[in-house]
Parts: sequence; C-alpha cells; structure tokens
Amino acid sequence: MPDKALISAKTPLAKRILETARDRIFRAGLRALTMDDLSSELGISKKTLYVHFPSKEAIAEKIVELIGRTMRGRFDAILDDTTLSFSEKMCAISELIGNTLAKINPMLLRDLQRDTPLLYQKIDELRQKNIPYVFGRLLREGQSEGLVRADFDIPFATEFWLQAIRGLMHPETIERTQLSPKQTLNKAIALFLGGVLSPAGRKNYEKHLKQHPHAHPAL
Repeated sequence: MPDKALISAKTPLAKRILETARDRIFRAGLRALTMDDLSSELGISKKTLYVHFPSKEAIAEKIVELIGRTMRGRFDAILDDTTLSFSEKMCAISELIGNTLAKINPMLLRDLQRDTPLLYQKIDELRQKNIPYVFGRLLREGQSEGLVRADFDIPFATEFWLQAIRGLMHPETIERTQLSPKQTLNKAIALFLGGVLSPAGRKNYEKHLKQHPHAHPAL
C-alpha cells in the first residue's frame, strides 16, 4: 500500500489518483502504468483523469515533487529533535530513506532514465540538494559532540557520499550488483560510517604509510 503521508494534492480525487499511481509505479515501473488501467482501477473515465493530469509522466513528476518535499520535512524534523542523540538521528534518517527505497522496483529507475530523462534528472537534483544538507548537518552535530573526528573534512565527506549514491543508484549499477535500492543504501552506509578496514587492518595500513608516506593517503 502507498504511504499516504507522502502523497497530498488539492482535491480528494487528485490525491487518490496520485496514491494509486504511486503504488503501481513503485511496484512495477513507469512503463507498466497506463492511463487506461489507472482510470479503470479508480472507477473514473479517462476524460476525468486527463482533467487532473495530462499524462502519466505528469503524474510521476507530481509524485516525485511531493515525495521530495515531504522527505525534506521529515529530515528536518529528525535533525531538529533535541531529544534524539547523534546515533539515533543517524538511524532514523537511514530508516526513513531505506523504507522509501524498499517500495521502489529497480525497473522504475531504468524506466525513468529511458523514458523520462528530465524527470530522472529532477530526482538527481533532489539528491544533490538533500544529501549534502542532511548529512552535512548530521556530521557537523556529531563532530561538535566529539563523535565524529575533529579533523574530518565534512564538505568533502558529503560530496563523496553524494557522488557514491549517485553512482550506486544508477540503473546500470543496480543491474550489475543485483541489489535492491534499499540493500544498496544499507551497504553504502556501512562502508561510509564503518570504513573498510578492521582495527588490525588500519594498524597495518598506518604502519605501511610510515614506510611509504607519499604512496597512499592518510586515514
């Protein structure tokens, strides 16, 4: 079932159209959605459907816009909550993103890239706007509490995370890894926060770094 909290519109029928279309698109992809099927499922005429939305692409664009706006509001609510610790905020944000991605069929990303490149670009623009803002705020808070290294370059880290997510969520990458968007996010977060080296591996690396200071970057 669609998350009704993520869908809002000016009229009850428009809201119902968006909720139904969102469920279909997320489950089967944009190509699987037709105006004929949508009007039939809603029990309305195609003429009535077209009065509200001129095309399925317009429906998809509105869904992306509303989800983006609602997600930003939810991020701010978590970040502004003074009762939550840094770790609790990190978990809450990860869970929010993960639950949203869990509803997305990987074919949807491919459909958007192939059939509606402007809408795919809009989704990427939302990432570019939200990721540095959300993770930048979170990491700065962690740094102020001594939970993130004082020498950690936060602007670089947020840019690194943005580019990693853009690449990992690309349809071709999803096809190669055979991971769902949510699985991809979980693995990326584990690497980003935990690093790839064990304590023994870090110690060995730092020892090697002392012997070859110009060969590798410092941790």
